Amino acid sequence: MYRRKQVKMNKRKNIALIAHDHRKRDLLEWARFNMGTLSRHNLYATGTTGKMLKDELGLDVHLFKSGPLGGDQQIGAKIADGEIDFLIFFWDPLSPLPHDVDVKALLRLAVVYNIPVATTRSTADFLISSPLMSEEYERIVLDYEEKLREEIIKAISQESETNEDKQ
Repeated sequence: MYRRKQVKMNKRKNIALIAHDHRKRDLLEWARFNMGTLSRHNLYATGTTGKMLKDELGLDVHLFKSGPLGGDQQIGAKIADGEIDFLIFFWDPLSPLPHDVDVKALLRLAVVYNIPVATTRSTADFLISSPLMSEEYERIVLDYEEKLREEIIKAISQESETNEDKQ
């Protein structure tokens, strides 16, 4: 059983925006439609996507590296550090990706830290229009670190017993 902790999300959310090449236009259209709401939050994006949002819409976006060059991992690290509250990730499920493992790792972190994730435009519409977007919110995060510590201690204990039996 995992212990739980609550993590506060402020009214002004930290939103990460990512779009694969074949989905960048979709994200741009979605962001244009939701520009008023997005402008009230802190925006982060992988390189090419963020530059497009800045150039086309004039949004203030903190840029990370391009996804295949480590940008997905940079956003994942920010999620793990509690600095990203929300992920909009328009990915292309039919295109092979050279950095597919990075994408999977990013989505895993979003689940581990229980942040809202939209991978489709309709899901993004539902999330961005939620009344919770303009309120403080406390998300519940399972304490996986405590569980890992318990498993490490158990493994060390079992190894010590095995070594004692051999002597």
